[in-house]
Amino acid sequence: MYRILVPSRPIGDTGAMIHIQSLIDDAKCFETVRRLRWPDGTQCPTCNSSKITKQGRDETQPERQRYLCQSCEQRFDDLTDTIFAGHHQPLRVWILCLYFMGLNLSNQQIAQELDLHPSDAHQMTGQLRQGIVSKKSAPTLRDEVECDEVYIVAGHKGQPDRVQKKGGVAGADGSRVGAAGAHSLQRSRRSSG
Repeated sequence: MYRILVPSRPIGDTGAMIHIQSLIDDAKCFETVRRLRWPDGTQCPTCNSSKITKQGRDETQPERQRYLCQSCEQRFDDLTDTIFAGHHQPLRVWILCLYFMGLNLSNQQIAQELDLHPSDAHQMTGQLRQGIVSKKSAPTLRDEVECDEVYIVAGHKGQPDRVQKKGGVAGADGSRVGAAGAHSLQRSRRSSG
């Protein structure tokens, strides 16, 4: 998502470390969310109308735009009905967490990098994974689809006599019958008398 260029050696002679959160700016994070969420322009999350007016900005997060839908008169903002809404962590922390998940860092490493408690990092990664899974569309099969054969044994609990040993039993004509055939053969013998 973001390309972060960090020098491999300390800056100057101070040996100062660069804190990665200072490289990410909140305004760019909100702009990215807007662009990904509404590629064809802002739409109401309730009625999908594009008749929207801007209603100022959030007091605590000035980069967060507020909107009013002219069709259903619902108020919403950039994060309404997203996995980022209603959390105390800034959006840049969520974006960085998602970035670190893409780098395959553990929850412990993410917590350390973002200066979070490990339980907070665990909760954030869990919510992000769940959000990704819930947004993933179901595969659509079309044209010709091939499937392998499947034989499922559900078990014969309480009925051990119904389980046949490998090799089957001899049929009426002397041929060997598999376990499934032996079962139907036994049933037909029982019903005939």
